[in-house]
Amino acid sequence: MKLTTFTSSAIAAVMLTMGMGAANASDSIDTSKIHFLIPGGPGGGWDGTARGTGEALLKSGMIENASYQNMSGGGGGKAIAYMIETAAKQTDTLMVNSTPIVVRSLTKVFPQSFRDLKPVAGTIADYGAFVVRANSKFQNWDEVVAEFKKNPRKVKFSGGSARGSLDHLVAAMAMQAGDVDVKRLVYVAYDAGGKAMAGLLSGETAILSTGVGEALNMAQSGEVRILAITSPKRVEAVPNVPTLTELGYDVVFANWRGFFAAPSMSDEKVAAYAKLLGGVQGTPEWNEIKARNGWVNLYNPDTEFYQFLENQEQVIGGLMKELGFLR
Repeated sequence: MKLTTFTSSAIAAVMLTMGMGAANASDSIDTSKIHFLIPGGPGGGWDGTARGTGEALLKSGMIENASYQNMSGGGGGKAIAYMIETAAKQTDTLMVNSTPIVVRSLTKVFPQSFRDLKPVAGTIADYGAFVVRANSKFQNWDEVVAEFKKNPRKVKFSGGSARGSLDHLVAAMAMQAGDVDVKRLVYVAYDAGGKAMAGLLSGETAILSTGVGEALNMAQSGEVRILAITSPKRVEAVPNVPTLTELGYDVVFANWRGFFAAPSMSDEKVAAYAKLLGGVQGTPEWNEIKARNGWVNLYNPDTEFYQFLENQEQVIGGLMKELGFLR
């Protein structure tokens, strides 16, 4: 889809084609306000995605006001249940989520899936990153694999989510590509990305499995080093960090992030929000925020997003069975 920069007149034209000009139309969206529901605490990937998206929409003039609500609990399940139970009130709410909505529904962390909501649009990808302390003995990924083969317990991985979650899964994928027994992988689970980073810096663990965006600031300040990432090619935000594929490990994985609406929202209104989220990606304000966070655009509107999620469910489910996370 070709994206263009929105001038004020272009924004008005798009608002009319979406039905935003009709104040009382049931399928219109209200650009005077958007409420973002965030299924985790401040500072994580979901929080950054929602607030960064809201910032771009505000600065580009595409909306007038944005509000944010953090709702942790149940691996994201609390916020999903809230969206469903209070659907009638969530007329201007977009909930951010990502690959874990697929992983956690497969593992029954919560009973709902993306089918219980209205997928609005996938917007960005954040590739996996393997992070070590600045003074770590590991200088490259090959050294990690070699050490694991000698003594897996000296290569403790960590992540900001539970065993069998995305951070754990990506670490297992990367190690499996090195021809090792991933059932011997030691994964230390923390309940937030910030705590996992603190565990890495304190020496509790050797390697943090996280997203490029979440490690970017500390890597740029020199507090940590990123050994490798799971993108198909190098990422502009960290040009000196090699991909696993260029190192000879056949692993490419993107943690998409996107937005969902309450199940009662009409398909027409969902499509209008999808256009709004796609439109902002053509603005200078978005590009600045994207670069700051190390994001890559991965835009999939409404029906395409739903099909993408169905395909990812099949791929991830098969992989999790292969790795022993699912029966």
